Amino acid sequence: MPIQSRNFKAAPMIILLSLLSLPLLIMCFYLIVDTITNTQPGTLIPDEITFEHWRFLWQTTENSSANIWRVTLNTFVFSITTATTILAISLTAGYALSRLNIPFRRFFLSGLIMLHAFPTITLIIAIFLILQTLGLYDSLIGVIMVKSALELPFGIWIMKGFYDNVPWEIEMAGVQDGASRFTVWRKLVLPQVQPGMMALLVFSFLTAWSELVLPLVLAPGNKSQVLSVYLATMLADESSIDFNLMKSVGLFYVIPVIITYMIFQRKLMNIYGGGTKG
Repeated sequence: MPIQSRNFKAAPMIILLSLLSLPLLIMCFYLIVDTITNTQPGTLIPDEITFEHWRFLWQTTENSSANIWRVTLNTFVFSITTATTILAISLTAGYALSRLNIPFRRFFLSGLIMLHAFPTITLIIAIFLILQTLGLYDSLIGVIMVKSALELPFGIWIMKGFYDNVPWEIEMAGVQDGASRFTVWRKLVLPQVQPGMMALLVFSFLTAWSELVLPLVLAPGNKSQVLSVYLATMLADESSIDFNLMKSVGLFYVIPVIITYMIFQRKLMNIYGGGTKG
């Protein structure tokens, strides 16, 4: 079938999807416009261009006493460390569950699913008491440990699935050539599960970046505050509501997510590219 004919048949679907997406695109457009303009109530045309709604970048606003750059650094540390921890443990644990004959392996896998099924909010009181006892309350380290532990069951299951798709022949060939089991895993197996590694790393980063409940309850202080808590604090302050300021903070909050998706979108599209057979 000619390419032009296929494009013509797809045109009605493209038009339909464009119409359905139009309200969302309009809202995103006005979200950006409202962060750099002032508009009179009841009108759609801005009166003036201004950057006062971005004043949180160079001064402490009346809605929050925390410094935005310190908060942003905390958010990056929290997200990157959590994602790296989840990936590192999931890579080794997933391989062990996939390849090694571990006693009670089926029971352990069932336990992982049960742990992941528990909502975070049901465990928050017990976690709060444990962190207080360990002296890790109101610290990034404590929140990172808790978030990593709660997301590990998901990460281990994901990586086990990718390891299961890697044929045994690849490892056997490496062992027969005299390589150690660790060398085989590092040089032959890991390249086969690279799409899963990338997907888990990105998903873990985005999950930590958008986390609100754990940082809000376990690290509420300004020194450990993250962007989600910073924005929630502004929304909770009913004494001085500045919607354009909140839109600017929200846009600032989502920019790293957009950049991350743009960088890794090709890797995420190739998530099922691992496990080459033969």
